[in-house]
Amino acid sequence: QEQLVESGGGSLQAGGSLRLSCASSGYTSCMAWFRQPPGKVREGVALINIDGTTEYVASFKGRFTISRDNAKNTMYLQMNSLKPEDTAMYYCAARRTRCYGFPGSSTFGSWGQGTRVTVSS
Repeated sequence: QEQLVESGGGSLQAGGSLRLSCASSGYTSCMAWFRQPPGKVREGVALINIDGTTEYVASFKGRFTISRDNAKNTMYLQMNSLKPEDTAMYYCAARRTRCYGFPGSSTFGSWGQGTRVTVSS
């Protein structure tokens, strides 16, 4: 499985923006962002296939934008208009097969260590 390394997390005030990055050590077909707020279960955010097709969990559409640079094996998550409820550990995940719809987290074989995002009011 590929090694994934996230970066870009931090602490900021509500209304601000952050861009998260996830660098992969090798080929990945589908890459995704998940997050886990404090005391809550992990949830999907968005995913992107190698051909650029994307899928968003509805609640994140409009504020979050996922993208990838295949030449760099890197995926990004641009997060705008951040709210305190966006506070979470954000995880990058990847798999070698294409994603159709938003598959469950158990179908992703590679995971990063997470990057923390803290949004204060």
